[in-house]
Amino acid sequence: MKYELKGNYFDNSFHYPPTTGPSAVVDYIKKTSPADTDSVLWKCPIHYPHVDAVLDSSVEGYKTWRKTSLEERIQKLKNFQEVVLTKADQIAEAISLEMGKPLWEAKTEAAALASKVKVTIEDSLERIKNKRYESLMPETNAHVIYKPLGPSLVIGPFNFPCHLANGQILSALIAGNSIVFKPSEKTCYSGQLLIESLHEAGFPKGVVNMIQGDGEVARRLVKDRRLRAVFFTGSKEVGLKILTATHHDLGKLVALELGGKNTSIIHSDAQMDNALAETLKGAFLTSGQRCTSTSIVAIHNSIKDQFIEKFHELTKKIIIDHPIKHERLPFMGPLVDQQAMENYLTYVGMAKREGFEEIMRGKQLEKVHKGHYVTPSIHLAEKMDTQSHFLMNEIFGPNCTFIGYDDFEEAIDISNSTEYGLAASVFTQDKVIYETCLRDIDAGLVNLNRSTVGASAKLPFGGVKNSGNYRPAAVATIDSCVYQLASLEVQKPQSVDLSGIQGLES
Repeated sequence: MKYELKGNYFDNSFHYPPTTGPSAVVDYIKKTSPADTDSVLWKCPIHYPHVDAVLDSSVEGYKTWRKTSLEERIQKLKNFQEVVLTKADQIAEAISLEMGKPLWEAKTEAAALASKVKVTIEDSLERIKNKRYESLMPETNAHVIYKPLGPSLVIGPFNFPCHLANGQILSALIAGNSIVFKPSEKTCYSGQLLIESLHEAGFPKGVVNMIQGDGEVARRLVKDRRLRAVFFTGSKEVGLKILTATHHDLGKLVALELGGKNTSIIHSDAQMDNALAETLKGAFLTSGQRCTSTSIVAIHNSIKDQFIEKFHELTKKIIIDHPIKHERLPFMGPLVDQQAMENYLTYVGMAKREGFEEIMRGKQLEKVHKGHYVTPSIHLAEKMDTQSHFLMNEIFGPNCTFIGYDDFEEAIDISNSTEYGLAASVFTQDKVIYETCLRDIDAGLVNLNRSTVGASAKLPFGGVKNSGNYRPAAVATIDSCVYQLASLEVQKPQSVDLSGIQGLES
């Protein structure tokens, strides 16, 4: 095996579960590389008894960390920043081999870990700065104090196994919370590297914790009352399960970042080459495995045929190969695993059964290294059909479906037709059209002349409808890491004539 998993992290050290005796490991998760299924990356032990140990550690860590000065917390984050800069190449390689994105793309994710520290300190912290109001009432000052919630669970996704979890972890830590990190079971080693970096940064005992494992590990964590917050990035289906498991615990904050069925609108006056390049990136970067990937393109009928022809020719030039061991630099790597590939091919078949025109067929590819490689697929729909499973569901693969329109209100309707509301784009030179999109599209992100992917860490990141629960991530994550305490302060109490209190016997 290429990588060694050290077990679960609590009480400031790694603990490999026992392999013999009454509390021995229940099972193992075996991981092969999606880019080369003959290559075994690691074997992860599943050990449910460690759930309690991890939670106990986080409770004790919180007692220390909540009393730690902000200056000390900031310094620990800066220590972490220095560590991840030294580990960037190692982290990027792990991301590439575990989930399949090309190394050049994985390097951008690894680099984002350090830059996120700067954003957290310089931009996020300002959002939870304590407030003081002089003489709000006679002889009375007032305060609003942002207090940490307590031990917080971060459940990471596989598509950005370090970057997305990192943003939530850093926000939780700087606000004074301890954390428990549950990486995706598909990217355990990337998660371990992130925790090793936090360990080397020198956080106090119990502040940082991690447990690996399957969905049952996550279920046990989510239901436990010792955790005061849950941050989850993943599918709508799992997000709903988390809400169901926690709805009775009113003391637990749940922040969900879920899926998308994202639309780009290409109007008749769009700059053609810009729209082509941005739509290609939006649809096919990370092999379509981004929650913000462009799935639907509403395109003005006057340019539809010309644009689709050029887009098809451009898509055929995409290089698909092993993320690291390749002769030519790939734009796309494989899908993350066998199930992801089967799901994608199922949707391609569904499009054909539902009668959509197939412009480019998605299919499995045979490469030098046996893996979960597929080609992009392009479809054309005559109109938006809300009864279509293909058009309504998130595919999480490299698919793009075009739908023509004449009136711009049709394009808005297309964008708003699905159950999701994460990201949208509009390509136009008309500012009024852009402002109309900002007003009328139900989404958390609406871009002008940019693709739906590639959000800024300095802006909120979240969706509406079934794309989240109004707890945006990125710079706004920190809002969900605290609660607001109000305090009225009488500094110099005056003597009171107790006989003047109404309703008392004289």
